[in-house]
Amino acid sequence: FHNLARRKKMDREQVFEVIKKIVSEKLNPKVSLEEKTEFLRDLQADSLDLLSVVMSVEDAFGVKIPDEDLPQLRTIGDAIDYVLKKKA
Repeated sequence: FHNLARRKKMDREQVFEVIKKIVSEKLNPKVSLEEKTEFLRDLQADSLDLLSVVMSVEDAFGVKIPDEDLPQLRTIGDAIDYVLKKKA
């Protein structure tokens, strides 16, 4: 599933589904995942959790997320926007 994300053009919903799967695997969230879900507040992710999610997103979509861009990724929606922009 993740390898498909690297190759084909994806719409917002498809990117959301892949990111939800990654977050579910890495963070085992107790809340439902929505675009407005915040990594730190809602998912109580620490810096190592976030790094794990970011590395999986990079791998899944074939994008590079530099450290200086990490503060932009507060919510799942932010991550979707970032991936869509990088893959455009």
